[in-house]
Amino acid sequence: MSKKFTSRRSINILYEDDQYIAFFKPAGLLAVPADKGNEASLTEIVNVEFAARPDAVEGLKLHPCHRIDRDTSGVILFAKGQVARDHMMNLFRAHQVQKKYIAFVHGKMLHSRGEMKSRLKEDIASGDRNSMSVTRYALKQQFRHFAVVEVTPLTGRTNQIRLHFKEVGNPLVGENKFVYRKDFELKFKRTALHASELSFVHPYTKEKVRIEAELSIDMQNFWEKAKSPQRDIE
Repeated sequence: MSKKFTSRRSINILYEDDQYIAFFKPAGLLAVPADKGNEASLTEIVNVEFAARPDAVEGLKLHPCHRIDRDTSGVILFAKGQVARDHMMNLFRAHQVQKKYIAFVHGKMLHSRGEMKSRLKEDIASGDRNSMSVTRYALKQQFRHFAVVEVTPLTGRTNQIRLHFKEVGNPLVGENKFVYRKDFELKFKRTALHASELSFVHPYTKEKVRIEAELSIDMQNFWEKAKSPQRDIE
């Protein structure tokens, strides 16, 4: 079971303009409210904080433009109002928003870079026989028992990154949904996945926007320990 987010600190803003605002989502925090239960979500928290600002427009709501898993940390983009959200969603649907992640994966990568393709559940359910999920990766550092990879999903299927690395035999460190965590030497309190970058052409200004999120502290610490010759993590 992954740890839930319990901090009372305000959510860090990574980027803001007249139509959009991006936040650093901590690991353990739901992006949107769950169907059941009373657990707070990022959407609820940032709307409360946004409404309390002195420059807040009465009645204006922040709407998430995409989702990332509870376990995943990093950048997530919100729109100021439904109209701005619709414009950004059009970019997502047209695959004009580029997303990058940092992941820790078990084992040794066979290649320094590559592309993973397969038909996942959403592809099959779509009814399109040609539908295929595609994920690109580039190796950043290889250790004895795990690798650090930069990941670029070209399609946006649910759990796509986690499923693709499982399929090639390198499941994410901390993964407990698609593999048994106990089967692996390395332990991590969550799925080791971080949304590091989001880039797009702004639908209003037509300028290129790139939003970056520094690697979360828990993943930084794990990586640094692996680099140390005194540690046995590598």
